[in-house]
Amino acid sequence: QVQVVESGGGSVQAGGSLRLSCEASGRTFSRNVVGWFRQAPGKEREFVSAIRWSGGSTYYADSVKGRFTISRDNAKNTVYLHMNSLKTEDTAVYYCAVSESIVIFTSPNMYNYWGQGTQVTVSS
Repeated sequence: QVQVVESGGGSVQAGGSLRLSCEASGRTFSRNVVGWFRQAPGKEREFVSAIRWSGGSTYYADSVKGRFTISRDNAKNTVYLHMNSLKTEDTAVYYCAVSESIVIFTSPNMYNYWGQGTQVTVSS
């Protein structure tokens, strides 16, 4: 099992920044890809970004490319999502998820372990 805990959500004005953290513990050999997803009220859960634990390759949704940066700290077993130039449409519950796959997928169905989510609210 892999335990996933997110933190760092909050409220910010448009144009501001937030940093989300995702600590993954447990079966580290199952922790191949860590992804961030978000879900706004009435909408489906959508892919935001992901990083391969080994090698550090990254992938971003077009909607956040150039504004969000994903990174990892191996020593802390933590993945970060740095969110800059936030827009009101970024408002959602953000989820961290861990996949046993070695390939980065954008479908939430390919992720095995999920955190409880953290709310991000961007006001105009």
